[in-house]
Amino acid sequence: MNYLEKKRKSGALRMPYLYDRYIHFATIVLVFFGLVMITSASMGLAAGNTIYLVNVVAKQIIFSVIGYVAMLLMAKVFTFQRLRDNISLVVIITFVSLLLALAFQSVGGAKAWIRIPMPGGEVTIQPSEFAKISIMLVMSVYLCDLKMKKPTDWELIKTPTVLIGSFVLIVAILQSDFGSAVVMAAIAVIIFLIPQHPQLVKFQKIIFLLIITGIIGVVFLISPLGANFVQHLPLAEYQKSRILSAVNPFSDKYGAGYQLVNGLVSFASGGFFGVGFGNSVRKYTNFPAANTDFILAIVVEELGFLGFMVIFICYGLIIVNLFKYAFKMKSEKGKVILIGTAMYILIHFIFNVGGVTGLIPLTGVPLLMISYGGSSTMATMVAIGISQAVISRFRNGELE
Repeated sequence: MNYLEKKRKSGALRMPYLYDRYIHFATIVLVFFGLVMITSASMGLAAGNTIYLVNVVAKQIIFSVIGYVAMLLMAKVFTFQRLRDNISLVVIITFVSLLLALAFQSVGGAKAWIRIPMPGGEVTIQPSEFAKISIMLVMSVYLCDLKMKKPTDWELIKTPTVLIGSFVLIVAILQSDFGSAVVMAAIAVIIFLIPQHPQLVKFQKIIFLLIITGIIGVVFLISPLGANFVQHLPLAEYQKSRILSAVNPFSDKYGAGYQLVNGLVSFASGGFFGVGFGNSVRKYTNFPAANTDFILAIVVEELGFLGFMVIFICYGLIIVNLFKYAFKMKSEKGKVILIGTAMYILIHFIFNVGGVTGLIPLTGVPLLMISYGGSSTMATMVAIGISQAVISRFRNGELE
């Protein structure tokens, strides 16, 4: 039985032949674990309001199911030829959705969500999560496996630079969602280092230097000397407060540092085994974002270091296997998709864990597949589905 026959026999809603089972298993575990912890963390926010709790859990279940189906479909149907044929549509949908979010009411100062009225409430979609996938797709089409021998520098980078730069600027300036914009920019600059065209080398050297400079800049900002510098930056007060609270959250423990201090208390309370599932004390206090950005604090309080290790090992399985296949294949397009997906997950992990532990300033990004949020869950599973399609085609010989 050849590959095409096996592919047809695998069915429409099953993973393709020769997909990576470890990535698939780890994804399912993370989504299920996240659903369980969202239920527990939301009990405190519900404060006896059973309807709120049911709505939160029901929405997350629905988004998880939709995300899983989308992952299966993308794993089955994605090809680079289909991507090239439809890249204009991908770009248009990304632009329209990002701009459409501006028409809706802001939350926490950011206009980052499209609100869809539904019976008994509303559903929110965050287009910037899907824009992170669009960045990978745009770069794979316009910068990888190029056949042009001597294009000018501008011809080479014009389209991806304009498109991706526009995505990031819309999110950072118009939506005022600085955290998502930083993640998008970080994904873009890292995967820009992958294509091997000779005329990209000088740009890649500049990007590498910018990455090093950025890391040094973050270390400086969270130092006592940097704290004084932050006061003079042209940032919103809440953005300055996030940076300053990372330097010393206890300097304003009832104000800007309140959330971080409570998170650190949760970490300290959890120990190795935790206080037991459902037994968190902090979630019943005035603890903002207990089921979203700070859900890791509740996980560690209830399940201890062991709970964190479940998340860490599953993320590790996904990221390590994505890099393993990326290093094996010659296709630059495939490398961009696999490494882009790995960096999407890894950057969110670093920013979220670093933020809730006070190691870096809070960015407001979720812990993918663990935090409450349909958009981030669906987008992650779509990205993994696309990566599984690339892995399947590499393992069966369609990609080198």
